[in-house]
Amino acid sequence: MFSPISSNSSLFNQGKNITSLSSVNTFDCNNNYNVNLNGHSSFNSGSNDLEDNAQEQFFNDNGYSFTSGYGLINAAAAVAKAAGQSAFADVPNLGGNNWGADLVKAPEAWAKGYTGQGMVVAVLDTGVDFNHDDLKDNIWTNSKEIAGNSIDDDGDGYIDDVHGWNFADNNNDVLDRYGHGTHVSGTIAGEKNDIGVTGIAYDAKIMPVKVLNDEGSGSYTSISNGIYYAVDHGANVINLSLSGGSPDSTLEKALEYASSKGVIVVMAASNDSGFQPDYPARYADKWGIAVGAVNKNNNMAGFSNKAGINSLTYVTAPGVDVYSTLPGNKYASYSGTSMATPHVAGVVALMLSANHNLTDAQVRQIVTETAVHDTQVPSLGSRDFMSNSSATTSSFSVIDYHDDSYRSQNRLDDSKTVQFSSFSVSSTLGSQFSSYQTLLNNLNYSITDYDDTTVW
Repeated sequence: MFSPISSNSSLFNQGKNITSLSSVNTFDCNNNYNVNLNGHSSFNSGSNDLEDNAQEQFFNDNGYSFTSGYGLINAAAAVAKAAGQSAFADVPNLGGNNWGADLVKAPEAWAKGYTGQGMVVAVLDTGVDFNHDDLKDNIWTNSKEIAGNSIDDDGDGYIDDVHGWNFADNNNDVLDRYGHGTHVSGTIAGEKNDIGVTGIAYDAKIMPVKVLNDEGSGSYTSISNGIYYAVDHGANVINLSLSGGSPDSTLEKALEYASSKGVIVVMAASNDSGFQPDYPARYADKWGIAVGAVNKNNNMAGFSNKAGINSLTYVTAPGVDVYSTLPGNKYASYSGTSMATPHVAGVVALMLSANHNLTDAQVRQIVTETAVHDTQVPSLGSRDFMSNSSATTSSFSVIDYHDDSYRSQNRLDDSKTVQFSSFSVSSTLGSQFSSYQTLLNNLNYSITDYDDTTVW
């Protein structure tokens, strides 16, 4: 992992005496197993995002870059190949807030009639606002369950799981009160209704599986149970916009189970600026797809974990200033590999709508073979990671964003936890940005305020 030093001598040092010029609190972590999950993720949305700071990439014999993997996912080519057709012709860009769909060439697939119809994408996250006007018609329903009768009608062990299950609290309340899962869902399957945002697979269904609590944290056990639930209840794709710093055999077995059932798991690489993804994305050497983040110019986001020297099924997707849904019929622009991952999950749903019979291995092969190998990468100079006067660190700062206001809280969680793969908020709040960062085993929440700060 990088340990760059800014012009103001803010030190990025994994697990030890981490400080930030703008952090309210700094902590000393002496346990080497305490790994930062979500660092380096907040920055000025008006920045140029390294577009002038690219360096030569190093590829192996298979065209795999140690930085950007196989490059930018390409729906026009991937969906065409899944359907056994030639690559789809270009169509005019949608522009505006739909730039992410343009960049991955989703409209080219839509023009051919592939919109995610018949596909179910499970969002394992903080829940989903299934009442949102841009999502409510695309929410999965368990047809075997009768709502509100307090009976396990389908005998699956979950009572009244009409719209999924909450593994964080062990109940059927899957509503999102944090915002992350709803934002992810809009990118996947926001309705094509001329309002808000249009999802990459806008005719797919979202299966809410809540594995992170209302404060945004959860356990590998909850995530593993969520994977089994999603697979057993008909999901075709699973979106994991979350990450942890350590391997876990239970989680690994759950991913293997999904693959064996033909369910494709798409996983965020995380935002540590590391040389390889965190978990579970690092399991993409065997199952599923790991995703790094780029900006609208297809420049690699400096906060994004790179692909690593061990070949993974790793592609990139839009993850900087991505506009999408929030609870309460709201919208905002977030940044992080959490935002890149649902773009890829949406493309996979398009592929499966073109060919229902694709296996995990076949999807992985098509995605890598059709990706665009021109993602630009940051140079290794410290300026390419930080500019101006302050920067986030791999410390423990979290801000909770609700309705254009900030609510801070301090909490220490001594259990083994994992949190979503981080994002920042860009809205009417001007120069204030939210930084979502956690530490494995030690999770603390405090306000971090950014003023004209760029963090790569």
